[in-house]
Amino acid sequence: MIRSLTDKILLNNKVEMPGFGLGVFQVSNENTVLSVQKAIEAGYVSIDTAQIYGNEAGVGEGIKRGLTLTGKKREELFITSKVWNHGLNYDQTITAFNDSLATLGLDYLDLYLIHWPGDNEFLEPWAALEDLYLSGKIKAIGVSNFEVHHLKTLLDTAKITPVINQVELHPRMAQKEIRAFGKEKGIITEAWSPLMQGQLLEDETILKIAAKHNKSAAQIILRWHIQNDIIVIPKSVKESRIRSNAEIFDFELSTEDLAVINQLDDGTRVGPNPDTFFFK
Repeated sequence: MIRSLTDKILLNNKVEMPGFGLGVFQVSNENTVLSVQKAIEAGYVSIDTAQIYGNEAGVGEGIKRGLTLTGKKREELFITSKVWNHGLNYDQTITAFNDSLATLGLDYLDLYLIHWPGDNEFLEPWAALEDLYLSGKIKAIGVSNFEVHHLKTLLDTAKITPVINQVELHPRMAQKEIRAFGKEKGIITEAWSPLMQGQLLEDETILKIAAKHNKSAAQIILRWHIQNDIIVIPKSVKESRIRSNAEIFDFELSTEDLAVINQLDDGTRVGPNPDTFFFK
């Protein structure tokens, strides 16, 4: 279990990844610049974006400003992006990666993911990611929104096992099967939408536990992720929220707290179902 913003988890290729970071889904380029800058100033070292978000330029500028203001080096950060792989062959995936790298203004990525399985639209892109990784342009490669059967299909032909599977995950969608399969194969689970797009912030069960610990509902939910060894990347554009989201390392949920929160799991999604979302 990580114990600070800079604590890291060892991936299956021996690369270390921070267990807590900032997500920028649905954040404009302009707002992304400030969010990333303020996150780095607050001590964050992990930033997660994607080609389809349209804000990689904002992430790059935010990184530049954050590094200048803090004196940190690029090597201290862990930057993730994702390829929107719909209809992409091997060569197009390579081009998409190079475009993202140029837009971010970076020389390499720490982690690059295939964004969605689609209708099994990931085998050629994965081969491209493997070669990019082997060439040293990416430190680690993984996938996003893959169900267990997608992972099995990929592993049948993959030369390299994904290090990460980033999926919708929160107390109402705990993804037990995916987490168990990932643990068996050495694929770490990472949560997007950990706060269920805010829908869990007024949950009575969460609020009761929050009152007991004198913490916010968001802090309780994020702590639940951490204590379940799930990498988590909450999104925020407000500096106060960016800072408060990270103030979860000074308390611990009890076994009883965790059990109560676990009972909220009913499989409710706020995002698309990977088995039916085919980019249409």
